[in-house]
Amino acid sequence: MATFLYKLGRFAFRRRRYVVLVWIGLLALAGVGAATAPSAPSDNFTVPGTEAQQAFDLLHERSPGSNADGAGARMVFKAPNGQTITAGANRAAVEKVVTDLKNSPQKATVGDPFADGGDAVSKDGRTAYATVTYDAKSTAITDATRHSIEDAAQDGRDAGLTVETGGDALQASPETGNSEVIGIGIAAVVLMITFSSLVAAGLPLLTAIMGVGVGIASITALASTLGLSSTSSTLASMIGLAVGIDYALFIVSRHRHELMEGRDGEDAAGRAVGTAGSAVVFAGLTVLIALAGLAVVNIPMLTKMGLAAAGTVAVAVLIALTLIPALLGFAGPKVLTRKVRKGRAATDGKPNRGTRWAQLVVRRRVPFLIAGVVALGLAAIPVTSMQLGLPDDGSQPVSTTQRKAYDMLSDGFGPGFNGPLMVVVDTAHSADSKAAAQQVKQTIAGFPDVKTVHEPSFNAKGDTATLSVVPDSKPSSSQTEDLVHDIRGHSGGFTEATGAHVLVTGTTAMNIDVSQKLNDALVPYLALVVGLAFLLLMVVFRSVLVPLKAAFGFLLSVLAALGAVVAVFQWGWLAGLIGVEQTGPIMSMMPIFMIGVVFGLAMDYEVFLVTRMREAYVHGESPRQAVVTGFTHGARVVSAAAVIMISVFAGFIGSSESMIKMMGFGLAIAVAFDAFIVRMTIVPAVLALLGRGAWWLPRWLDRVLPNVDVEGEQLRKSLVVAGHTVPQGAADDDRESIRV
Repeated sequence: MATFLYKLGRFAFRRRRYVVLVWIGLLALAGVGAATAPSAPSDNFTVPGTEAQQAFDLLHERSPGSNADGAGARMVFKAPNGQTITAGANRAAVEKVVTDLKNSPQKATVGDPFADGGDAVSKDGRTAYATVTYDAKSTAITDATRHSIEDAAQDGRDAGLTVETGGDALQASPETGNSEVIGIGIAAVVLMITFSSLVAAGLPLLTAIMGVGVGIASITALASTLGLSSTSSTLASMIGLAVGIDYALFIVSRHRHELMEGRDGEDAAGRAVGTAGSAVVFAGLTVLIALAGLAVVNIPMLTKMGLAAAGTVAVAVLIALTLIPALLGFAGPKVLTRKVRKGRAATDGKPNRGTRWAQLVVRRRVPFLIAGVVALGLAAIPVTSMQLGLPDDGSQPVSTTQRKAYDMLSDGFGPGFNGPLMVVVDTAHSADSKAAAQQVKQTIAGFPDVKTVHEPSFNAKGDTATLSVVPDSKPSSSQTEDLVHDIRGHSGGFTEATGAHVLVTGTTAMNIDVSQKLNDALVPYLALVVGLAFLLLMVVFRSVLVPLKAAFGFLLSVLAALGAVVAVFQWGWLAGLIGVEQTGPIMSMMPIFMIGVVFGLAMDYEVFLVTRMREAYVHGESPRQAVVTGFTHGARVVSAAAVIMISVFAGFIGSSESMIKMMGFGLAIAVAFDAFIVRMTIVPAVLALLGRGAWWLPRWLDRVLPNVDVEGEQLRKSLVVAGHTVPQGAADDDRESIRV
């Protein structure tokens, strides 16, 4: 591996003009493809294998023209104090708003609040609502339609009513502010501090942006063909930018080190790609495994997002191995600081901060190990009370119209009104369809926590009915979840008594099913990702204990990060500091999402840091000295990479959407825990304790596993034979003379 990559690096350096032209051509090709490709399809959120999805599929089959899963909006009206909503002027204002909603740019069905005996008017007469159902799904609702909803609501307010709107039709793409710009800005500052060279700092930024450009343009170009939605690029952009900067950072850092050792430019680029590039390849593979493994969850949208992000990571790896050495050829010695180029670099012989930190941890390994594990263990305690769920309008900030509408409906009609259940009654095999539907209605009305069961509504053929069931409790409550399970548990009884097959669906039931599906997939996904990565790391490090330690450290950091998420977003600790207005259950996909993304990124730091330790050990250093050497060369770069990663993710904390805010915070704190507590503290302490045992590998396993030479030992031997080394006693002036 190292030898092949060494040759690749030298080739890219030597043929740099052609390599750069190839990448520019790929970017242009992807850009043209993106510009000429059909529009990306809207998100088709399906959850195969769940009862809620089966019910939706049945409705589509029996009522092809129905909009059962179309976007919905619910406009809530409230009359001033001392007045009723049915009073003449107030009623006229409501009817005008309803008329405006019917003239929406997209086809919609609007319910009249005053029809059907006034069911849509609260008992006190002050509150009413109009339900709007669109043929299009929520992801296909246009800005023009959203503006028409807002304009209609404003007309009602101008008439003196309190008007607020909820529903998924209002869910526009969340505003993340200038998160990516802020992340890139902080990355630029960190790179300048790390390299003290504008050229060296600019290369990782330039190549990362190009990599993200190629990846996102390719996703856009292939969106229609592969069914990738417009949201597939969100995760790809976030991960691609972070790893793109990190991978380039490691290659450039190693190249500078080789130059300062007296190598000529081409040989330095080859060695950088052969050694650091090997680590990049295997670090990239761990990220690919984690992202592609999201397919285990069997939620198509999540699978596509993971694969799209994995493709962008693959592009980042290829750019690091080819474009970086080519650009290093153009940069020449300018990647070094001015003092080094002029031979005035400080040579006081004092160890750097990474060296001093490693020496301290190795010397006090037991206290540092205990302190690190205890700190992460304490941070993980809130996980024991974690509540999972999918967000609804009740989890929106209290200042939003969605949350205000939610609260108005709860006050006027009860908390369960915001999450009605849709019960689908398949009466195709019933002797009397109407009687069967009525019996189901009466039975469900007797269940605990049921407030209202509306009359059944049949399709045109009369073989499928839908019932709207309003619970007594709010949608995210355990009582509502129990009610869903109670109705489903009685399905056999319904079939035996009426011949009808009963299914429960709707937004609330779908949320429950998605949460359960994600929970069920968590252990298989964790086993798959950690298992494959364990085998990969065992090949890289030729050790059993090092991969085991890496996996254990990862679990500690993820649990601690989830604990921090629970403390902030569920308990409300320091919530105001990051703008969390409403606490509640943790998003169901958060644990599996963090496991996938954080595992891949955490293994990056493990590979980059421990590879230098392994390299020093293979080259003859003692186990503890090898730990110190690894930190001498890698701590500064790994710290910079972690700060950059944290900055990119932390930028998303400023999002107006609670889910994005939670993801940004969770990923940022997870990288901080993993990089600075696990990799910088626990890892050196454990390796110092294990000594030579850390690199133990059974002989039979050593013979079976392929030798990928990630530490470059075979490469070093071949270069010694070829005469590509600089004598250890070479003068400092010779080492500072860089030939490009």
